[in-house]
Formats: sequence, C-alpha cells, structure tokens
Amino acid sequence: MNAKATPDLFLSGAPTLGVEEEFLLCDPQTGHPAPRNAEVAAAGQELGISLQLELTRCQVETSTSVGSHIRDLRDQLCESRALTAEAASRVGCQLIAVGTPFYDPPVDEITQKSRYQRMAGQFGAITEGVMCGCHIHVGVEDRERSVQIINHLRPWLPTLLALTANSPISAGRDTGYASWRYVLFGRWPSSGPPPFFESVGHYEDAVAAMLETGVILDPHMVYWDVRISDHLPTVEIRISDVPATVEETMTLATLVQALVGTASAAITKGEVAPAVDQELLRAACWRAARDGLDGRSLDVESVRLLTAHQAVRRLVDHVEPALTAFGEFEQVTASLDKVFSNGNGAIVQRRQLARRSRVADVIDECARRTFEGCSSQGGSEL
Repeated sequence: MNAKATPDLFLSGAPTLGVEEEFLLCDPQTGHPAPRNAEVAAAGQELGISLQLELTRCQVETSTSVGSHIRDLRDQLCESRALTAEAASRVGCQLIAVGTPFYDPPVDEITQKSRYQRMAGQFGAITEGVMCGCHIHVGVEDRERSVQIINHLRPWLPTLLALTANSPISAGRDTGYASWRYVLFGRWPSSGPPPFFESVGHYEDAVAAMLETGVILDPHMVYWDVRISDHLPTVEIRISDVPATVEETMTLATLVQALVGTASAAITKGEVAPAVDQELLRAACWRAARDGLDGRSLDVESVRLLTAHQAVRRLVDHVEPALTAFGEFEQVTASLDKVFSNGNGAIVQRRQLARRSRVADVIDECARRTFEGCSSQGGSEL
C-alpha cells in the first residue's frame, strides 16, 4: 500500500461524517419479518424521529446529522436506535440490527412508493430480498478528488466487509456465509466494488451508460460498495452489513473516516492508487462475505491469504497517522481488541445457534445487542 501520510497533512482536521443504518422489523413472537414500516415511521414521527422507508416493508432506515467528530455520533446512534425501537414496539414490532432476516420475508411486500414499485416492475424477484446495511458518508466537496479517493479505498473494501459481517442466518439456517446480505445484494446489476476510474468524467460516463441501458432507473441505484453520493457532497461507503452494536458502527465509521483522510493526504502528495484488478477485488469481497472475521482474507496486492485479523491490523496500520491526528487511535484499537476477543455480529450469531440450536435464541441475542453499550434508551430529539 501507499507509504504512511505524514501528520502535517491532517492539520485541516477530520472530514465531516454521517451514518445511515438500516434495521429489520420482526414479529416479536415468531421472529418473522414484519411488513409494517409505514406504521413504524408514523409512530417515529410522533416520537420526534424521521425514519426513511426502504425497499421492503420490513425495513426502516435512520440517519445521523453530519459532524466532524466521531464522538458526536455515539449519542445519536444510541438515541436513534432506541427511538426507532420504541416506534416499532408501539405497532407490535421488534427492531433488530442484522443484515438479513432469520426467516424468508412475505412475498410481494414492496413498500408502496412509486419508485420502489417501478423497481419491482423492472427488476422482478431480486427486489424481494431484505438487506440491511450501514452507509458511512464522508464529506468531500470536489468530485474529481472523490473519484481518486474511491480508487484508494477499493483495496480495503473486503476488510471493512469482513469486520462488520452480521448476516449468517437465513431461512432458519446457517447459510455458510458470514455476510449473506452481501451475496444477496450482488444480484443487483449495479452492485459490487466499483471499477478503477481515471477521472470524474470516466465515473459519470459509467453511470450514464447504466442509465441509458436500463441497468439502473436513477442515479440512486448506483449500488457500488463505495460511490459518490447522488445528493450530498460526500463519498459514501456502503459495503457493510448494519453492525450488531453501536460500538461496532462507531469503529466502522472511524476507520472509514481515517481511510478517506489517508487517501486525501496521499492524493495531495501525488500518490496514485493501486489499480487493483476488478475480478480479483470481486473475489476478495466474496471471500470476505464467506469467511467474515473468523477466517481468511485475500490480500489483493500480494494475492495471498491472510487471517482476517491480520487484514484488519494492516488496515489500522495504514490509517494510524490519521487515527492519531483525529485523536481516535486508542479508542479504535481497544474496540477492535474487544471484537477480536468476543466476536462480531456473525460470530456471535453462530456461537448462539451452536449453543442452543434455536433461531429464537439468536434473535433474542441480536435484539439485546442492538442496544448494547447504550446506557439509556432515551435522550433528546435528533
């Protein structure tokens, strides 16, 4: 990878940051997906939180405000999870931070919005999959620089996926993948790691070609694992499952912010991103989806296998100057040590299933961990 950026390149401070989290709505008795997102959103409005409706009716999305300090996010994330859970409870649902449902969702439960109905008509059965991710927005005003940052981020996408994998169970059984969500999401024609782009013009030409050929219906359907946001001046990293806990979301957001800061510093120094082969990168993302944090990782530069823990440590080493400049190095390393010791979402789910052989027990544990580390579920309005 590129040589470490010098600390003086971070004097302008951390880039702005915002987080979007998608959640599953379940029936609290059966654990099956509950298609009631419009009712939950209405209840949320009464509680003072604005919830976005997702493609299927058993999902809702929250979003933080945009700020420059990662620590400002913790209270927002805890509060938004708590208020959304209260809204869900008011209409007889349970909120869970998990990448895919534990059981198959009802058929034909697309949210009643014209855009989503158009998508269902164009793309058929792939719109029926329920996939809950986490999207990290990092402020970058210049679109040309955004494209170069995306190029620098491409090699690290598999590591971010492995770290946050949180969807091993579907249809009541272990799928064999730590992130089944990522596998399902790969059915969309505009998904996966983005190509290496020579310029913003190259990027925009690719999007225009997908629009012209009907591969996407609008720019918001550019589902690459990292993209330029279609409505905000940000680079949006969207490869991750929704993390199981607030602390894991915080760790992801901090690492992403540091990656963008490190990439921007490298660009300022005139460093060119490695042009990682697209198919090799796809293979590395598949491996990350299968193994998660509890297996092996394909290093796309050396083309050799590492342990997933080694891959995460390489990422931390890469962004250490940025983490140190932003005052987050000790917090991130402590959080990662905890995840290495206790497991991430996928590991905990599999451990619980092996211990009790009951999906209901896994659901209970996931529901509990959705609020783990939050001292209370109240707070001021967002």
